Amino acid sequence: MIHHRMKPASLPVNSKGEDEDGWSLFYSTTTSMAVQVDDTITVGREAFARIAPACPAVADVITVHNLFDSLTASSDSRLHFLIYDKYLRSLDKIIRTAKNTQGPLISNLQLAEGEIILDVDGTVPIQPVLQHIGISAWPGRLTLTNHAIYFESLGVGLYDKAVIYDLASDMKQVIKPELTGPLGARLFDKAVMYKSTSVAEPVYFEFPEFKGNSRRDYWLDVCLEILHAHRFIQKNNFNETQQLEVLARAILGIFRCRAVREALCCFSSHYKTLLAFKLAESLPRGDMILETLSSRLALLNATPVSGSPRGKQQLRLSPVALLTLCQLGFTLQKEANLDVEVLAFGDLWAGETNPLEIAVKQSVSDTGKAEAAQGNSGQK
Repeated sequence: MIHHRMKPASLPVNSKGEDEDGWSLFYSTTTSMAVQVDDTITVGREAFARIAPACPAVADVITVHNLFDSLTASSDSRLHFLIYDKYLRSLDKIIRTAKNTQGPLISNLQLAEGEIILDVDGTVPIQPVLQHIGISAWPGRLTLTNHAIYFESLGVGLYDKAVIYDLASDMKQVIKPELTGPLGARLFDKAVMYKSTSVAEPVYFEFPEFKGNSRRDYWLDVCLEILHAHRFIQKNNFNETQQLEVLARAILGIFRCRAVREALCCFSSHYKTLLAFKLAESLPRGDMILETLSSRLALLNATPVSGSPRGKQQLRLSPVALLTLCQLGFTLQKEANLDVEVLAFGDLWAGETNPLEIAVKQSVSDTGKAEAAQGNSGQK
């Protein structure tokens, strides 16, 4: 779906290590892959960051450096084809799964037009999701879409009608990590709290697991990503296409986050997150990123100024994330008049640095300086 797969001819095939597609990854773990890294068949950080965003499904210019760091965590900052291909296979699987999920759950949840299911949890008995309200708790199924969180309590063999926790409207929502436990006790750091003007009291979603709280951290981040995307829309006077492009960008980011999490068993949060709006909210100067993104969105389908040296590039500024989702089979806009031919260009500036990339680098640089200054002051 996403790329044409190639098999490196120079590597031996281990028939015992084949995946479900019948192609061997040759190694059982990412660590053993890293041992085989050779500078002649690997890619560096800046080259990857320059090229990968050309395919909006694969990378976002805002988070591409963090994506590279996640993919090369065990290979000394050099990206091997095998790891990259494993990521693409995982991304392909995530997208196919997301498409297949739309049908069975839509009738139960009664989703609005253009609403897409991004992830579901609580369907496996050994990995339940518990909803806590007051001193009561219920197991059930948790679903995230590009507009809301849905929770369906598990009854006798069937799910009850879903309760909707809105993320799209301005209702002073608060989503944060929280402690939960039996009868309202604050014992386990494995929950996400949702509070808004639409609920009488805070709601807690607990993600039990024996070790750590990675499930909770993942759901916290993806829920916040959708909330931040909608807040970004609310702060700007965007037209419909621009709004959909923002949501499409958030959706693709969540798909990539899931792909890395499942393929490499790692999850990056805070400054290393793969979620664009979460990153902008995390960085001390993240407002620079959002301001630059807003100015870029203002140029969508804009008519270039006569005689402008960048007129040709401005003509190509199209909602590439929205177009990508459309090409992948997801519908955010039922009656969309989109030209899929522009997908080939992605978000690239030939011979120049993308303004978004400049804003991200500046924000990260300022963060590093602030952390260094804080560290020095702490030593005094």
